[in-house]
Amino acid sequence: MIKWAGWLITVFGAAHTLLALTLERAARHAGTWFSGGLWSDDLSAMSPENSAFWLSVASFGVPLVLVGVTVLWMERHGITPPEFLAWALGIWSLLIATALIRTPWPIIVIACGLLLAGIRRAASQSGSETANGEFQ
Repeated sequence: MIKWAGWLITVFGAAHTLLALTLERAARHAGTWFSGGLWSDDLSAMSPENSAFWLSVASFGVPLVLVGVTVLWMERHGITPPEFLAWALGIWSLLIATALIRTPWPIIVIACGLLLAGIRRAASQSGSETANGEFQ
């Protein structure tokens, strides 16, 4: 379950970033991004270049990839990810859903559910934790 969660999170983050760069054509603004064109942009009246930047490379997609590959790395090395990671990501996804209901946030919520189930299964199988989560 942990591996599935890691893959879902990684693929979701990568897809968000890559689709924004390609389908939404955000990459066409890269010249402005890397020439300092956003430095004086008014965030309250976002330009198309700034909006494209925040939708793609500055979005939550890149951190999700990092979280996903970290979960995969931990699973591969026999390390159980911390439960707070699943809870924090799940709560964040639900908060995003309240603002933008027509986004694929359920994918991350499913991944968080899988992650929580995998973490709890690993804890019950290892027997190395007490009921309150402290190591013996």
